[in-house]
Amino acid sequence: MIGWALAAVLVLAAAALGFRLGRRSASARYEAAMGAARQELVRRINELFAFQELSFLLAGSVNVDPVVEQVTGYVSKFVQSDGALLALTARGRSSLRVAAANGVLADLVGQEFAASDAGMIGDAMEHGHVEVAHADDENTPLLIAGREFEIVTVAPLAVHDETVGALAIVKQSRQPFSAEDLRLAATVATHAAVALQNARFFELVKTGKEQWEATFDALSAGVAVVDRENRIRRANRALAGMLDEPVQRVIGHDLGAALLGDSDDLRDLLDAVRQRRESHPVTRQSASLGRTFRTSAAPMPGAGRGWVVAMVEDVTEREAMEAQLIQHEKLAAVGQLVSGVAHELNNPITSIAGLSEFLLERGIDGAAGEQLALISEQADRAGRIVQNLLAFARKGPSEIAPADLNEIVRRTVLLTRHEFKLRETKLEVDLAADLPKVLGDRYQLQQVVLNLLTNAIDAAECSPKGAPRFVQVTTIKGRRRVILRVTDSGPGIPGPVARQIFTPFFTTKGPDRGTGLGLSITYRIVEGHGGNIRFRAADHGGAIFEVALPPQATGSESDGSAPHTPPADSSPAPHTSVS
Repeated sequence: MIGWALAAVLVLAAAALGFRLGRRSASARYEAAMGAARQELVRRINELFAFQELSFLLAGSVNVDPVVEQVTGYVSKFVQSDGALLALTARGRSSLRVAAANGVLADLVGQEFAASDAGMIGDAMEHGHVEVAHADDENTPLLIAGREFEIVTVAPLAVHDETVGALAIVKQSRQPFSAEDLRLAATVATHAAVALQNARFFELVKTGKEQWEATFDALSAGVAVVDRENRIRRANRALAGMLDEPVQRVIGHDLGAALLGDSDDLRDLLDAVRQRRESHPVTRQSASLGRTFRTSAAPMPGAGRGWVVAMVEDVTEREAMEAQLIQHEKLAAVGQLVSGVAHELNNPITSIAGLSEFLLERGIDGAAGEQLALISEQADRAGRIVQNLLAFARKGPSEIAPADLNEIVRRTVLLTRHEFKLRETKLEVDLAADLPKVLGDRYQLQQVVLNLLTNAIDAAECSPKGAPRFVQVTTIKGRRRVILRVTDSGPGIPGPVARQIFTPFFTTKGPDRGTGLGLSITYRIVEGHGGNIRFRAADHGGAIFEVALPPQATGSESDGSAPHTPPADSSPAPHTSVS
């Protein structure tokens, strides 16, 4: 009985001990499971925070290099692998460039592979989904040309139906990637694709902006973007140059006031463009800037309501050339006309002059004699007019030879000395020393000097009462021109008259004082000698006519180009004064 009781107690004790041991084993397994869960939770939380940080970095990055470095670094940190690589399309998608890599793939950074050598990277990009391959006894997965690994996973970087590259991770052991690793790689690849595409778009926009700004500033025409109040919001260098201001100081100015002062013409043009009314370019001369501007405008798309793009062209030289071309055409047409008329008039005028002289020699007195003298005088005058017409119609120098402009001036001064004394006008002559000779017809050049001196005498005679009367004749040794300058003390030439002074038959003198051909003939002769003549107002109120002629070419300049000479003030010049 005791044996059975003892046996029962031992059985119960053994059962109790087993129960206690079972409880301890279950508790250990539970604690182990909870520990593993806690570790997995911590890993997932760390992964989540790191992924959130990566997302912020990718979203805020506008450059490709930081994006690829962050992506490969993140994958290597949270996916058990031996290396990670990110490749991008290059050369119009015909090849791949390794933009970032680490681990066993670090040596591939910067290398470029043809599409045919892309291996599993090319397959993933072509198929558009994650590719996973494991080695077996017969085959080893090929990541890219020349690089095989035990396990390879490649996720394409695709966004908006466009694949821009691929993310690859590799293992040199046969331990497979977990489902969580593959999911993480695919998620990172998606975010990286968006970030890379945004970075590329930013680069395109940045490049386009830089190209647009370079083109904007390279335009020779001035361009301005103006707001509803006609204030300049954007301007290029050409416009700033027209206004003689730095670009920064042009911003905020009223465009019309800056260009044309108080004129409303530009304001009317901009208002017409805003209201979509018919508008035409405005060409006006700026009194403050001394230039002529042509302004056109168009609505500014995509900007503030009422903004306008204005294009401003400086047409000062163009208008001067057009006026000169018109002058040439006028001279050519009139030259042809007067040449024929002069020849037709020459014979009857010669006959009238000859017969009147013959009758005067017969000794006819009284009223008839006075009338014959008047006929002879007017016939001579008509003959001089005909000669002027023929001289005007003649084109170019007729007797080409080296001519000393100083000597021509001296001879012409001798011819006009008496006229200066009669008009009580002082003549000042200032001739440059060592003046190069010019190639041309000295008789025609003397006619140029004579015409300019005659006009200057007439102008000086109209000087204000009590003001000194004088005419200055100067020759200058320029850098590439021989210059003749004639200055008078007269009242000057008004703007409307100045624009017509070289027009044939235009004159402000009385009918008995001129024919209006003097300056036209002068213009034609100077042009025929390869020079130019220009007029400008003198500081004291008179007029300055300046003739520039090419000097005779030296032996070293047989091509006809003008020799290089020092400025006019480089040597002393003789000065004479004739009263």
